[in-house]
Amino acid sequence: MVEIYPAGFESKIGFDKIRDLLSQRCLSTLGKEIAAQFSFSSNYEAIVRQLDETVEFMQIIGEETNFPTGYYLDVRPALQKIKVTGTFLEVHELFDLKRSLETIRAIVNFFRSREEEEFPRLRDVVRDVQLFPFVYDRIDQIISKHGTIKDNASPELAHIRREIFSRQASVSKIMQSILRKAQKEGLVEKDVSTSIRDGRTVIPIAAGNKRKLKGIVHDESATGRTAYVEPEEVVEVNNRIRELESAEKREIVKILIHFTDEIRPYAEDLAFSYGILAELDFIRAKALWAIESESVKPKMTDKQELEWFKARHPLLERNLKAENRKVVPLDITLTEQNRILLISGPNAGGKSVCLKTVGLVQYMLQCGLPVPLSPDSRSGIFERMFIDIGDDQSLENDLSTYSSHLTNMKFFSKNCTPKTMVLIDEFGTGTEPMLGGSIAEAVLNRINQLGTYGVITTHYTNLKHFASSAEGIENGAMLYDSHRMEPLFRLQIGKPGSSFAFEIARKIGLPEDILKEASDKIGQEHIDFDKHLRDIVRDKRYWESKRQRIRKVERNLDDMAGKYESDLEETERMRKEILAKAKREAEELLSGTNRMIERTIREIKEANAEKEHTRKVRRELEDFRDEVDRKATEDEEKIARKMEKLRQKEQKRREKLPRKEPEKKSTKPAKPKTPVLEVGAKVRLKGQQTAGEVLEINGKNIVVALGSLRSTVKADKLEVVSNSQLKKTEVQKNKTIARINDAIADRKMTFKPEVDVRGMRAEEALQKIQEFVDEAIMVEAAELRILHGKGTGVLRELIRNYLRTEPMVRHYRDEHVQNGGSGITVVELA
Repeated sequence: MVEIYPAGFESKIGFDKIRDLLSQRCLSTLGKEIAAQFSFSSNYEAIVRQLDETVEFMQIIGEETNFPTGYYLDVRPALQKIKVTGTFLEVHELFDLKRSLETIRAIVNFFRSREEEEFPRLRDVVRDVQLFPFVYDRIDQIISKHGTIKDNASPELAHIRREIFSRQASVSKIMQSILRKAQKEGLVEKDVSTSIRDGRTVIPIAAGNKRKLKGIVHDESATGRTAYVEPEEVVEVNNRIRELESAEKREIVKILIHFTDEIRPYAEDLAFSYGILAELDFIRAKALWAIESESVKPKMTDKQELEWFKARHPLLERNLKAENRKVVPLDITLTEQNRILLISGPNAGGKSVCLKTVGLVQYMLQCGLPVPLSPDSRSGIFERMFIDIGDDQSLENDLSTYSSHLTNMKFFSKNCTPKTMVLIDEFGTGTEPMLGGSIAEAVLNRINQLGTYGVITTHYTNLKHFASSAEGIENGAMLYDSHRMEPLFRLQIGKPGSSFAFEIARKIGLPEDILKEASDKIGQEHIDFDKHLRDIVRDKRYWESKRQRIRKVERNLDDMAGKYESDLEETERMRKEILAKAKREAEELLSGTNRMIERTIREIKEANAEKEHTRKVRRELEDFRDEVDRKATEDEEKIARKMEKLRQKEQKRREKLPRKEPEKKSTKPAKPKTPVLEVGAKVRLKGQQTAGEVLEINGKNIVVALGSLRSTVKADKLEVVSNSQLKKTEVQKNKTIARINDAIADRKMTFKPEVDVRGMRAEEALQKIQEFVDEAIMVEAAELRILHGKGTGVLRELIRNYLRTEPMVRHYRDEHVQNGGSGITVVELA
């Protein structure tokens, strides 16, 4: 069963570059070998396991600092070699074996020292690894930490090396004595020292004096002025040292052969451990790449579907990041109902990048690699992936470009299944458009009938029409800014896109008479269709921006409502404080009054009821009572005024809050009548609020009146709504309108019908003016003034080009010469 087609699939989507990037992040040939060989899989459990392993290693890289990363050495060739009796490990191979076994032991100990639930997938990878402590200990007896054979590796080797050391020390003493004597006799210079030639200790001496020093001449300098003489006194000793060195080598080989014989039975098991080391090296490389590319493991499902948010092409993003630019993310959904996405739009608008993004990301995922998506994305698994992209013409096979495309279409038609994903770029091109378009439509119909999933790009109008009426296929468009004549690289699903052929040709500078002739040849109907597509895209963008602004206003209103609530709570708290204060003052006043009365009674008694004094005390008491009454009255009036102000303030704020509809309690639970899709029924598009009425039913195609518009819609995209639902929607709509009207009223109070864009860049100025005009339309302003200055006139022309496209602009003109002239544009709104 062919899983991937054609043979160059990986290079067509750019996966070969991903392999190179992974290989560069491997520590040794162990991981590089896997990086060169790992491949596409449709095994759901295997893919999820590989993703989990990589995610766990990403966690280790981010949180742990002591994971072993040294000496990932590949000794498998050496282990394979020693399977043959009589062979043995060289010293450097034994040293590599020692260091790599240290790494394997450190990795196993790393996982064993963690909790059982930590890194479960990676723990499974190393679960069956054997550490072979006796092998390591035996190597440690032979090899030093510097990679040399230890002196005590065997008794014989120790004896040989002691004798070599003794002989070398003797030679050194003799040579130094002979050198000093030669220097005294003037045979050699004072600063000359002994040297080594062919492993023998020699004295550098002038060529003219070489006969004066008895010994063997081993070498001469390039100029012939210096001879290197081994004195005869040390010749025999050096010969003995040579013999001992040969004996040393033979003893080392004997030690290595003996050790190799000991570990030969375990060579296969040792090689298995290095297979695990290779796997960990590759998983680590995947984790490093995932962190660098900000990739994640999406929500995985064992079926065919895509629901991607913010998908990014990792290679394109990497290249743009080097230029301090950002890639535009992609949102795409493929479901059982809408399996094939047909993308149209202008050239250089991002269609091919979109298709390659889908192909590369899905292929990476099914190779066990995390992918650059939003974490809440969901992705399924496909058994096969086919692609038709680029030019596969072949002189050897006598294939033209179109023939190669037809060969691919033939393969797709025969091998596609419901578990296949196809990727086709510029579907139907390469031959006469009418014939190519009809063949492409027939092939598309066959692929759709087979239940295949896929992403297809095209310019052909007949394919756009076919996609809008066929079950399982959905149109998509790469958005294009018709004002600035530049692509936006954003995918919009649901509507076909315009190719903007005439607009792009006009921008490039193609003469108008040629464009006029081309328009006449192609026919007004085709021109109108393309124009309507552009208008739909433009209007959708306009109303989308409007909707975003309305949402912003609603958020502001919600914030205001929350502020009113907090103010209301503050008012209630203040009311309680005022009442408590008034109560305390009344209690203090009453207490003072009682004290005054008691004092008066006491004075009357002490004065023995003397009339004059009694009258005086009574007058004081009456005066105090009058004062108390007056103060009480003032306090009551003051409290009443404060309470009245608080009540008025509270009432005003309550009026500004969104009113809640009173809930009507039903005494009898009425059984709702299930609405039926029939002529005259009220319906609405799924996910939308606007309701319409069914006019005709033609099988699965429903003719619906939405306001003054008639539209044909698939039955599965409609839902029938009852009168109660319509009323509820209307109530909610009225509430929203009321909130919006309040916000607009506030904006009218603060709106200034003048904007100054002098000194701004063109892009910044246009953005500000668009927002200014939108706000002016919202508050129903009649006349606006735009201060742009005179300068070169470029900014003025850009602004007026925009004003020509705004349907609510009735007229614009220069300001009066006394008020600024051509440096100010006066705009009249409809």
